[in-house]
Amino acid sequence: MLGRKNEDRFSQGCSYEWELLATTLKLLIAQESIDEEKVDSFNIPAYNPSPSEVMYIVEKERSFTIDILKTSEIQRNSCDDEKYNMAKSFRSVAEPLLVSHFGHDELNMDQVFHKYNEVIANDRKAIEKIMFVNVTVSLTK
Repeated sequence: MLGRKNEDRFSQGCSYEWELLATTLKLLIAQESIDEEKVDSFNIPAYNPSPSEVMYIVEKERSFTIDILKTSEIQRNSCDDEKYNMAKSFRSVAEPLLVSHFGHDELNMDQVFHKYNEVIANDRKAIEKIMFVNVTVSLTK
């Protein structure tokens, strides 16, 4: 699962991709491509757990024992292709949520993610700020 390495919930850019999407949507509001009220009502409840939080929940629930619990980072480089790939990857996560909220007719997804590509391409620190940490857990019943 997507998570984080430590207890700091705001560390490692866990939500930076979503911040870039917010920037994108604000730009589309300014271009009058999206209704501001609809954007204001768009909320994503997301949480990236740390290994200790996963361990706590599993132990508290008491239905399973943990065999393996580890984290791994997905390495990024700073080339433009990497930013493009990050944007494509993020689209696979965000698009269904956007369509569910805005509908197919209200929001042109190609336009949204074209603008998102521009935003991420112009953010020199995006690669540094966006870090993907996977928390892997193997459980036994």
